[in-house]
Amino acid sequence: QVQLVESGGGLVQAGGSLRLSCAASGRTFSSYAMGWFRQAPGREREFVAAIRWSGAITYYADSVKGRFTISRDNAKNTVYLQMNSLKPEDTAVYYCAAGAYTGRRTDEYDHWGQGTQVTVSS
Repeated sequence: QVQLVESGGGLVQAGGSLRLSCAASGRTFSSYAMGWFRQAPGREREFVAAIRWSGAITYYADSVKGRFTISRDNAKNTVYLQMNSLKPEDTAVYYCAAGAYTGRRTDEYDHWGQGTQVTVSS
């Protein structure tokens, strides 16, 4: 079992940057693939980025490729999402998730955090 807690959200102007963190409890963090998803009001939760347990392979949604970077520090049980060149359409609640495989679907992840709000003003 792993518990996830996100932090780092906030209000930022378009073009700015934020770094989200997701701290995990439990000794098995390094065995999990980790993902970031987001959900805007009235929309379904969507895939943002994912990283394999080793950190060697990453995946991104086309909408964030080149602007966002996912990384992890297994020694600190933490996964990060560096978000640069933010746009108003990036506004959403961002969730981290842990699962056995590096997937793009929400049903591929077993454990979820409570989410952190990111608001990008124009």
